Amino acid sequence: MARNHALAQPVSTVAEAVRAVVALHATEPATPYLSLRARLEGFAIGDLERELYAERSLVKQLAMRRTMFVFPREALPAALGGPSARVAAQEHAKVRKDVEAGGIAADGAAWLAEARAAVLAALRGRELSAQELRETVPELTGQITRFEGKKYGGDQHLAPRVLTWLGATGDLARARNASHWRVNRNLWARADDWLGAAVEPADSAAGHAELVRQYLRAFGPVTETDVVWWFGSTKSVIRRAIADIGAVPVELERGATGWVLPEDEDPVEPVEPWGALLPALDPTSMGWKERDFYLDPGFAQAIYDRAGNAGTTAWWDGRIIGAYIQDDEGTVDLVLPAGTPRAARTALTAEAERLTAWLAGERVNSLYKSPITLPGFGS
Repeated sequence: MARNHALAQPVSTVAEAVRAVVALHATEPATPYLSLRARLEGFAIGDLERELYAERSLVKQLAMRRTMFVFPREALPAALGGPSARVAAQEHAKVRKDVEAGGIAADGAAWLAEARAAVLAALRGRELSAQELRETVPELTGQITRFEGKKYGGDQHLAPRVLTWLGATGDLARARNASHWRVNRNLWARADDWLGAAVEPADSAAGHAELVRQYLRAFGPVTETDVVWWFGSTKSVIRRAIADIGAVPVELERGATGWVLPEDEDPVEPVEPWGALLPALDPTSMGWKERDFYLDPGFAQAIYDRAGNAGTTAWWDGRIIGAYIQDDEGTVDLVLPAGTPRAARTALTAEAERLTAWLAGERVNSLYKSPITLPGFGS
C-alpha cells in the first residue's frame, strides 16, 4: 500500500483542522497558528484564540514525548489517561527525588501532596502566573540545586516543576496567554474551573487505544516504529493498543509492514501536486519516525536535528524539498537546493508571498531550526 502524501483532508474550521492531525504541536508558541494558517483558508490569529480561551473547545496539554500539544477537548480524557499519565508519573518521581535530595523535605511524596492541595486552594476561581503562585503559595517558594558542578547546573525554583506535574495530571489547565501569540506565557487555572467540570481520565489502555486510533486515521499507514516514536511509549503498550482497535497490517513500499484502520484498507487516489510552507514542529513534519517516503535519506540532516525535531519545511508534491527563513523585515525567503523543479519554485514562491502578507512584518523566532537554514551548512 502506498502512503497518502496529502497534507491534510479538506477542512473548514479550526476544530476540524486540529482533529485531522490528532493535535497540534505547541512547544513553539507560534506553531499552532502557522500550522492552522497552512490548512485553513482565511485563518486569523483570533480564530485559534477564541477556541482556546473563549469557547475552550481546544486545550493545551503536556502529553506525547513530554511535548506540549493543543488537543480537541473531547480527546482530553484519552490524553490524560494515556501519554499524559506517563509524563505525570515521571515528573512526580523526579521532583520527589530532588525535594528529598535537596533537603526540602524528608518525604518528597508527602511534600508534593501538600503542595498540590495548596496550589488548588490558591487557584480556586482565579488565574495566576507561576510567579504569582510562587508569591502566594509558601510551599512553592523553595529552590533546589540541580546538576551541581555542571555548566548547565544551578538553582531551580520548584514552582514551575510542580505546576508542570499538576498540568500533566490534569489538575491544572493552561489558561489565557498573558503575552503575545508568539510567546508562551500562559496563566494557570484549576482544570475544573477552566473547563467547567473535572475531566475524568480514561484508563491507560483505553486512552492509548483511542489516541492510536486517531493517529492511524490521520497518519496511516504507519509502522510500529512510527507509532512507538510518536507516542514516546513502549512497544508493549503500543502493540496492545494496535490490537485493541483491530488495526490491519498492510504492505508498504520496500516490503515494510504498516498499520491502518479497518475502514482505510483501500488505496488512496493520487492528488494533484501541491506546495506548502510548514512551521517548525508542524504535525505533518513530525508525524512519522521513518520518513523515507517523503524525505530523501541524504537530505534528512538538512531538516531534522539529532532528536528528530523539524524546523521550517517547504513541501512539494508530498515531499520535503527545502525550508524557509525570514529576513530582518519579516519577508519569507525560500531555502531550496539547486535542481528544484521550476513548478515547485513557482508554487512555493507564491506561498512565501502569502505567508509574508499574513505575518505582516512579524518575525517568528524558533528554537528548532532546519540545519539547511543555518550559516555554514554543508560547508
